[in-house]
Amino acid sequence: LSNSMLAEDLPPNRIERAKQSISRMIDRLEGDRIGLVVFAGDAYVQLPITTDYSAAKLFLSTINTDLIPTQGTAIGKAIDLCNHSFDFENGQSKSIIIITDGENHEDDAIEKAKDASKKGVVIHTIGMGSEEGGPIPIKNRRGQIQSYQKDKKGETVLTKLNEEMLKQIASSGKGSYIRASSTKSGLDALF
Repeated sequence: LSNSMLAEDLPPNRIERAKQSISRMIDRLEGDRIGLVVFAGDAYVQLPITTDYSAAKLFLSTINTDLIPTQGTAIGKAIDLCNHSFDFENGQSKSIIIITDGENHEDDAIEKAKDASKKGVVIHTIGMGSEEGGPIPIKNRRGQIQSYQKDKKGETVLTKLNEEMLKQIASSGKGSYIRASSTKSGLDALF
């Protein structure tokens, strides 16, 4: 939920595209359990693991970049939180699907992915964004773009997909990396 997910290089923007993809994935689930962990500079359980798909969609609809005050991309914290949410006593397969642009990577997500893999958890990553990147819009209360985020020099910040990092996390978690595009979310291929 970092502000970089507001970039519009994947229309309408990265976060909305991710939410649409997750919603479509929920529609395809049958008896699978799902949970939602949101992260920026920290990670929080948005929805504990459940089979209540209507609750999952409700919680999904409330997700926005204002939920977490600390900016950043703490993927390792999110992986840890997911691992603590699993019931390792049951024999069901477990996987984590990380949907992010990978921008501002802060912690050792690769080591966390290796730790999860040792417990039998598969980690997939889906890259939201483009290599060219896009500016981060600043919107007014009505949702209209006022300007774009600037750095200390007054230059417009371009946020780019950190594809290499996401590939390393997926590899360490014995999963797949898929890049979302303007026509495909990545979740369809993963499903």
